[in-house]
Amino acid sequence: MANDIRICDKCKHIRPKTMVPKLQELAPDADIKVACKSYCGPCSRFAFIFINGRYITAPTEDEAIEKASKYIKK
Repeated sequence: MANDIRICDKCKHIRPKTMVPKLQELAPDADIKVACKSYCGPCSRFAFIFINGRYITAPTEDEAIEKASKYIKK
């Protein structure tokens, strides 16, 4: 089963142009969706990734990716 990864294109802490390639490298089979997730409270303070049903937050984009790597389905 493919990984379901979603990120916000409105978030102040995420740059989709740099984050999507990193996520694709981490999970090549992933279905990555980029759009507003209506998660504006935490989104305004942290970088976040919605991965396989879980919201992962971190101070930076790279830290969020590192935390999210635990939830990648192999």
